[in-house]
Amino acid sequence: MAELLLDLFCEEIPSGMQARAAEDLTRLLEQALAPLNPRTMRGFYGARHIAASLEVDESIPARTLSERGPRESAPEKALAGFCRKHGVSPDALTKENGFWVLHRTLPPINAAALIAEQLPELLWKFPWPKAMRWGNGSLFTWVRPLHHIACVLDGQTVPFSLARQDDDAHGLTSGNVTEGHRILSPGTFTITNTAQWLRDLEARHVILDEQKRADLIRNGVHKLAEDKGLKLVEDEGLVQEVSGLVEYPVPLLGRIDDTFMNLPPEVMQVSMRVNQRYFALRTQEGKAAPYFAFVANQSFTDAGALCIAGNERVLRARFADARHFWDLDRKTKLAERVAALGAVTFHAKLGTQKERAERIATLAGLIATDMGLNEGQIAHAKRAGLLAKADLTTGMVGEFPELQGVMGGYYAAHNGEASEVAQAIAEHYMPRGLNDQTANAPISIAVALADRLDMLAGFFTIGETPSGSGDPYGLRRAALGVIRTIRDNGLRLDLGHLLSKAAIPHASKAGKDSALEDMDGFFIDRLRVQLRNEGRRHDVLDATLAVTQALEGTTLFKHLDGDLVRLLNRVEALSTMIGTEDGKNLLAAYRRANNILRIEEKKDGPYAPTPEAHLYVQEEERALDDALKEAGPIIDAHLKKEDFTSVMQHLAALRPVIDHFFEAVTVNADDAAQRNNRLRLLKRFSQSGRLIADFSKIEG
Repeated sequence: MAELLLDLFCEEIPSGMQARAAEDLTRLLEQALAPLNPRTMRGFYGARHIAASLEVDESIPARTLSERGPRESAPEKALAGFCRKHGVSPDALTKENGFWVLHRTLPPINAAALIAEQLPELLWKFPWPKAMRWGNGSLFTWVRPLHHIACVLDGQTVPFSLARQDDDAHGLTSGNVTEGHRILSPGTFTITNTAQWLRDLEARHVILDEQKRADLIRNGVHKLAEDKGLKLVEDEGLVQEVSGLVEYPVPLLGRIDDTFMNLPPEVMQVSMRVNQRYFALRTQEGKAAPYFAFVANQSFTDAGALCIAGNERVLRARFADARHFWDLDRKTKLAERVAALGAVTFHAKLGTQKERAERIATLAGLIATDMGLNEGQIAHAKRAGLLAKADLTTGMVGEFPELQGVMGGYYAAHNGEASEVAQAIAEHYMPRGLNDQTANAPISIAVALADRLDMLAGFFTIGETPSGSGDPYGLRRAALGVIRTIRDNGLRLDLGHLLSKAAIPHASKAGKDSALEDMDGFFIDRLRVQLRNEGRRHDVLDATLAVTQALEGTTLFKHLDGDLVRLLNRVEALSTMIGTEDGKNLLAAYRRANNILRIEEKKDGPYAPTPEAHLYVQEEERALDDALKEAGPIIDAHLKKEDFTSVMQHLAALRPVIDHFFEAVTVNADDAAQRNNRLRLLKRFSQSGRLIADFSKIEG
């Protein structure tokens, strides 16, 4: 067993590429060195290092390889070609089972030789998303200029060169040196093994353990905030990004000028994050604090005073730009900006943002009506829908697209719009991400749903639907947003009906590629994804969907119950039941009954679920018939009241009766009339379960 360390040292690597590069390096090494049985693989990455450490066998032992050639009866040309391919004469072949066979004994190969052979090609073909050329004429590319290739096997350098024929690959060859921090510890040092390499890197102010770097950043900025009695605005994405920018993180605290503290806190936070990678702070009451945290890439003899002053000066300039946009945007009312949306194309086939705003306004009014809101709220929903996209023409949103909606809410409030309207404009993009909250104010809900439903109906009408992993318009995210908004707020809406209304303005654009009929399956798939993300069983959803129907009336849905709350209540009740012992046994009984019916109906079915009582000859038959007659009306009544838990309880009560039936009754009786009657009874039992689900679709 030998330890191999490969450290690739280059100029600063973009933060977002580092983790993937380390994964690719370990994966490619594992493939290239497979004959050496690589194991205990570890990848490392930082601003200037991509590295891997692993254990390999010291050599590949001698071995015999056999390769079958042409048949003995094959033409001489075939035999000659086989020999020429392997560089041997026919005398080196043997005859086995009617074929010519070549047996070759290969000598042992030491690990260093195989590594030196494989690594140049691996590095030439390394899959950076973007790579660059540098220097004079070499075709070798890397994400940034590559300076050192340290390749050490059990303390010894594995020598190789990247040069190819007339390409010197910048003169890059392997060695046993790398570098520490550019400023704090300049110069190279020698590597002998992984432990020494990590220890000496840290001594030279490079922390290559990504988790340790992230913890230093996370804990450091938290402590700075706590020392001032403030709270950090949690931003794990920013922690990870900054971790890829620094090798020796030193958190520092700067102050924000009081003149900028009346800017919206979202503006301050986004400006700091996007432009400078600063962390925003809040007071204990949740208001913006006059401080910011940032991370330097070195320690300082003056405790960072000069660095802090420089960053404060840069932030003043950034906030001055934001102040300019804030003041300029408020000179034009949001309502006056709607006309300017006519010059902004939403999509070539779906019109302008102005046309879209008008569609959202109409649809928001319809949704508000279906939600049972009053006339004033309906008017507010229409107004918010019309103004929802107006901030796209503002300077602030042009500079910071992340503030869409948020700025519209501020500008609407400044213009004197109703507070509900301003809130709805600010919240209509919610949820913005998988873990974001959904809108819960009535007007906000109506506009948020209208925005997404218009987009879904429009793009499906023109056939621009997601395919594979591609979803350029974010339609999957939009559908999940609709589902979450409806679920979180318990809205009893017919989603299929609303999508039908949303599709009306696009009817003239529907061509041969229109995929409106696929909306049913699309939302079913999104429901499966949502349930899977929650750790729930999507097969229970499939079982429920198999027996539910779309609501009556004009709807795009043919199979999916557009009332998602009702549908998911059924799913929840079924999940709870099959988690009990009675539920599991009842599920087995339904499966057994359905299996019998499927087999027998091929012979002389189907069977009507109307058995004749005078043909019963066993008490278990009568007991099952009585139980089904008693449960049927009760189950129907609970279904009408949407009391699905009670439905499941009454179905579960059938378990002992059906168990006794299967224990005592032979369904395929010799008497044809009895057999047919018992199959009819099983059909009735099977249909009792289909009132709530198709149990054959439940796994396990």
